[in-house]
Amino acid sequence: MKKIAFMLSVAALGACNSGQDAKVESISTTEPASAEKVTLPYDIQYSSNFEIGDQNKSKIILDFWKDWDNGNLANGREKFADSVHMFFADGSVMHAGRDSVLASGQNYRNSLASAVSTVNAVVPLKSTDKNEEWVCVWGKEIDTHKDGKVDSFYLQETWRFNNAGKVDLVYQFIQKSPPPKK
Repeated sequence: MKKIAFMLSVAALGACNSGQDAKVESISTTEPASAEKVTLPYDIQYSSNFEIGDQNKSKIILDFWKDWDNGNLANGREKFADSVHMFFADGSVMHAGRDSVLASGQNYRNSLASAVSTVNAVVPLKSTDKNEEWVCVWGKEIDTHKDGKVDSFYLQETWRFNNAGKVDLVYQFIQKSPPPKK
């Protein structure tokens, strides 16, 4: 059962793109009209200082999602750091070399007849106090297994880039979607 959950997690890792080429449009960043200091009700553990990041990082992640839909994760090899830490939706964690991560993902993807993804939103972020680049993606994936079974889920993924511009950390969250009404 754990192996199935792990494979599902790896499958969702590369999810989400609609089959159309992703369009990268520029995002303008302007200071809000009132830049007053806000006191938050919690101590922030990581950072609360984010700004819109490099839209090219969004393209890197969506290209990988496209590779997932097309069933060719090898195209994404150079997008990953030598070592990758992944937190999957099922609670499992993988910390391995990029080749192991991609081989596991490709193995699961090969068990599917198809994966079709749509992207609802993608946001590149930069943590100004940590000097780190992140990309958050929200979407939906519909997987068809080779036996004809169809799984559908909404997902949110948060990807971090290291200083060399390679993905080194991924957080993934999934919500099963109900079957379509007949």
